[in-house]
Amino acid sequence: MPSSCQHQPIQNQLLAALRTTQLERLASHLELVHMPLGDVLCESGGRLHYVYFPTSAIVSLHYILENGASSEIAGVGNKGMLGVSLFMGGETTPSWATVQTAGYGYRMKAGLMLQEFNQATPIQRLLLRYTQALMTQISQTAVCNRHHTIEQQLCRWLLLTLDRLGCQDLTMTQELIASMLGVRREGITEAAGKLQNAGMIRYRRGHIMVLDRAGLEKHVCECYHVVKKEFDRLFWDVRKF
Repeated sequence: MPSSCQHQPIQNQLLAALRTTQLERLASHLELVHMPLGDVLCESGGRLHYVYFPTSAIVSLHYILENGASSEIAGVGNKGMLGVSLFMGGETTPSWATVQTAGYGYRMKAGLMLQEFNQATPIQRLLLRYTQALMTQISQTAVCNRHHTIEQQLCRWLLLTLDRLGCQDLTMTQELIASMLGVRREGITEAAGKLQNAGMIRYRRGHIMVLDRAGLEKHVCECYHVVKKEFDRLFWDVRKF
């Protein structure tokens, strides 16, 4: 693992929103971990032993049907946390949590986080706001998958992924994207081809380079902007916590 000096908890925006004294209190309980591609952090019905604050990794929350088909309901990156079911009272969820993009993050024992949350500290208000933003993302994903074209869904997915990574270069196969969106691979091939012909992306096997983000933002359906606007609205004053 690279030296911890290359990684800081404030690379996760939720942790960065805490006041210095609050973050220092949590710091001794935060463990830097590598999150490899495909690592399953939580199975359907399972209980989390840790909560995760990704910094450079992205975690996919998805549901797997009995026939093996799956679809992503939300993604968790450096603006979020995996483990909201812990303090919402349900403790478990029917979805799976799998690392979609390899990277790093910080984890904290679930019991310690629950104790911190129940003390009604500023982190409680922060995490409740994040939960509302996550609910918006989940509901908007359902709307998008039902009413918008695969091309629009792909634009939404690419833009949300770019927001979490902070770069324009993605290592991602068409098979994985198809699984995330719950569509056939052929549909992703056709949609990616249209975006490439329009000069918005350059795609080769397992690798996507975004060339024209502004073009994607004009081409995407309203769902991306709804989710982004809600995150911005809920967290514009977050440093007051």
